[in-house]
Amino acid sequence: MGFFQDMIAVFKKRELVFIESYKEAVDVYTFVFEKEKDLSWKAGQHGLFSITHKKIKYPTKPFTIASAPSENVVRLTMKITENPSEFKKAMLELKKGMTIGMSGPLGSLNVNDERPTIFIAGGIGITPFRSIVKQIEAEGNSNKKPIHLLYMDSEKSYLFKDELDVNNASLSTTYLDSRDELHREIDKLSNLYQNNGQYMIAGPKSMVASISDYLQNKSISKKNIKKDAFDGY
Repeated sequence: MGFFQDMIAVFKKRELVFIESYKEAVDVYTFVFEKEKDLSWKAGQHGLFSITHKKIKYPTKPFTIASAPSENVVRLTMKITENPSEFKKAMLELKKGMTIGMSGPLGSLNVNDERPTIFIAGGIGITPFRSIVKQIEAEGNSNKKPIHLLYMDSEKSYLFKDELDVNNASLSTTYLDSRDELHREIDKLSNLYQNNGQYMIAGPKSMVASISDYLQNKSISKKNIKKDAFDGY
C-alpha cells in the first residue's frame, strides 16, 4: 500500500469490541477483539489503536494485526513488562464489551508470491509473519515460490510455534537464539537468492536497522528489503 493510500486509511476510524486477553509467554499478551463484517486488511499490515475508556497522555499507538484477514477476530499481541506504559496498563484493564479505537489498516509488509521470500523476525516481531502464514494456510494454495522464516528469540519463547510448525509446503522455519546464528542463516539465503529474493524484517527498531544494514552489506538492494520496526511503548 502506497503513502497516499495509507494517509486515506488513517481517516477510516472504527471501534473494536474487546472479547478476551490471555498470556502467550512471559511478558507477552494477546488481546482479542470482534471483527466487524466490513473490516479487512492485508496480512502483515498494522493499525493505529487508541485507548478510549480513560484519558492517558499518548492514547494512540501502532500495532501489527497478528490475526489473518481470514480469521473472524482481530488479535493484537504485545510485550508487557513489570513496569508497563500507560497505554499497556490501559490495555490490561480492558473488560469484555469495552472498546478501543482503530484507524487503518496501514503498511506494505506483504508477500509477492512470484519471488522467494525471507522473513526475519526478532522476538515479538513474529506477529506480522503469523498473520501472513495463517492467511496462506487459509487460502489453501501454496505460494509459487518458497518462504523462509528466520525466527530469532534469545529467550527461546518462540511465540505461535505450534501454528508455525503446521505442515506448510511453502514455509521453512528456522528457530534461532543468537545474532551470530541469524547472520549465518542470512548468509546462506542471501547467497542463494541474492536480489531475486524479497527480504522482510520485523522486530525491535535496533534489530531491524542492524539486519537491514547487514543485508545491504551483502549487496542486497534497499528496494528488496521491507521493514516493520517495533517500539516498546
